[in-house]
Amino acid sequence: MTFHLGSFAINFGLLLWIAFTIYALGVTVVILMDNRTPQASFAWLFLMLALPLVGVVVYYFFGRGHKAFSSEEKLARIGMQDARIPEMDYLQDMEDEYIQRIAWEKPESYRRRLLHLVRCNSASTITAYNDVEILQNASEKYPRLMEDIRNAHHSIHLLYYIWTEDEFTLSLKDVLVEKARSGVKVRALIDAANFVVSQQYQDDLLSAGVDVRPYKVYRRLTQLHNVNYRSHRKIAVIDGKIGYIGGMNLDREQLPGGHPLGDWRDTHLRIDGEAALALQSSFAISWFNTTGESITSSDYFPPVRPGARPFIPVQITQSGPDSQWKAMQQLYFFMIMAAEKSVFIQSPFFIPDEGLLDAIKAAALSGVDVRIICTPRGAFYQVPYRAAYTYYADVARAGARVYLYDRGYFHPKTITIDSAVCAIGTANIDIRSFYLNYEAMAVIYDRTMARELEADFMEDQRNSIEWRLDEYERSPGWRRLLDSVYRLTSPIL
Repeated sequence: MTFHLGSFAINFGLLLWIAFTIYALGVTVVILMDNRTPQASFAWLFLMLALPLVGVVVYYFFGRGHKAFSSEEKLARIGMQDARIPEMDYLQDMEDEYIQRIAWEKPESYRRRLLHLVRCNSASTITAYNDVEILQNASEKYPRLMEDIRNAHHSIHLLYYIWTEDEFTLSLKDVLVEKARSGVKVRALIDAANFVVSQQYQDDLLSAGVDVRPYKVYRRLTQLHNVNYRSHRKIAVIDGKIGYIGGMNLDREQLPGGHPLGDWRDTHLRIDGEAALALQSSFAISWFNTTGESITSSDYFPPVRPGARPFIPVQITQSGPDSQWKAMQQLYFFMIMAAEKSVFIQSPFFIPDEGLLDAIKAAALSGVDVRIICTPRGAFYQVPYRAAYTYYADVARAGARVYLYDRGYFHPKTITIDSAVCAIGTANIDIRSFYLNYEAMAVIYDRTMARELEADFMEDQRNSIEWRLDEYERSPGWRRLLDSVYRLTSPIL
């Protein structure tokens, strides 16, 4: 189509072609400069060229990784990490001694390369003197947490993905209000999309002096691209001495009968000792990035000496979309590859990336006893659970055994290798936890703790149904085709 304006002839078809050519060249440069895998680069190029508007929007929200984060956030994180905290400096000075003690006193749990990896990929300090409890389900965690909060003298720090209003959290609110009015400093960070309480609930907290903030609020259009990056951590720290980390939120679903699929099955840790200081550091960095307030004084990081605490080495590792290294993916990958006898994994979702998928298959093919327990279905949408079936087939063909929990909703995030080393935390086996969420895991180098978690795994296995490859291959072809289509959405599930 050509329009004439005076002596100028405007060919809109030609202009459109020129505009698209410029767009295509720009998109190609941007994608190539990301240095992704060839498959990922071609996939993004195809999407952005085939559907220009949709592709740009999807890339804006899901495709930019650490490049999506502003220089201001990076500077804030660096500034926080550079703060001098004497007790954390002490732990760093003791790291080599602690590693030697692990080698001498716990040779069955000593994994030199794993220790070094977690030190380097997430600046994770090795702690040694910790009294560690594995808490199964809210019936064990919630009473212990409430008791510790009631006994707090100086500070209470809470960092959670979900916080809803129900019978338990109403009682939690009352205790937090009481402690704040007594002079205890109470701070709370909740993922911006998941603080689901009434205005009266919030007003009661704020009026009592509880400093509760949404983590990652996006008030400006220039920050909108970060909305896909969620804080999935579930951490509590009391007086800098007692810490909690694991899969459980502050939510009615965790309570008996609170989930549509039945009772909630989950795992959490309570740590009394040096590892609580590492959890405090994690909270402090998140708080500083959110509020600009530094909480690095010695009051928040009190000295922790052995006393009656046992020698149980723990590393708190964490990652996020703004991290240089994908620490959660690397942790799972390396623990699997370090196993000689057994790998037991628990995760509600099973959407591994190619590297982790190959690690699981290689471990199984090499004769390692690989077992995985997952959730068979969701309450409202089934896409990630059905996509997981295609990955079950991949690992089952290599000899791994997969089980689907049959006594409610299954939510633990744990891994145990060789009955000697285990990790418990917030990271699922999925792309979102590896690349998009802020996550944290506690790695425990202790045979007693690993065997306890392994015994819990065996109990969960007895409450599960084994997933059978031969049965899946006999299922209707349209069903398996749909599962494969669902698998295409894996990067954003």
